[in-house]
Order: sequence, then C-alpha cells, then structure tokens
Amino acid sequence: MPPPSQPENERRKNTRFKVNVPFELYLEGKETPFRGATADLSLRGCYIESIFPFAKGTMVEMKLSLNSALSASGKVVTSDPQVGNGIEFIQMLPEDVEQLQAFLESHEKQAQEKGAAEKGAAAKPE
Repeated sequence: MPPPSQPENERRKNTRFKVNVPFELYLEGKETPFRGATADLSLRGCYIESIFPFAKGTMVEMKLSLNSALSASGKVVTSDPQVGNGIEFIQMLPEDVEQLQAFLESHEKQAQEKGAAEKGAAAKPE
C-alpha cells in the first residue's frame, strides 16, 4: 500500500498519523512514568504534548498501548516549550516493529474508508 503523499519539504522517512495512543514514558533514574497519549505516530517516532517538555537529546524508554503493549527506546529530537516533544524510536524489537506497522496500516485503511464514505455522502443530492 503506497503511503499518502507528503509535502515536498517533509524530511521524515515515514508517514505520520494523527492518532492518540496511550503511552508510558520512563526517564533514566526516575521510577514514576510520564503518562499521556501521542499526538501523532509513525514507524520511526512520535510526538507527545506536554507543557513541560523534556530536553533535546534526552533518552527515554516508552511503552505504547496498541492492541498489546509495545516497547521502544527513544531519543528526544525536538523540544517545543509549552507544546511537547518529538521522539525518535532508536531501538525496538522486530515483533514490536511489525505490530506498530500493522497498527498504522490498519489506521490508514480506516481513515481512507472514512474519507471515501464522507466524500460519497457529500456527492449525493438531497
């Protein structure tokens, strides 16, 4: 399935999807996780919203709650004050990569079907 087109200035290798996936994020030396939901998600990373973002370069461990828990090691690559963080996944088990890819493909298919249904409904005369 070809990915949706991306803007010409897009540097990312994988398509981002606007999807809220619950996560737990662990920082080195901290026992209590930071919890939230992704603002967007791709095969290589995600964006999380937070008014207190982490510093660029911070290493994190994440657990994403898809159909089952998925784990990834990541690195904060963007830090937007009072907005959030972009996190690049740097290590993930092959089975977790497969699970994430299947989840994103399913999400994309559902979005396309919804868009086609809405387009068809808008084209019908009343």
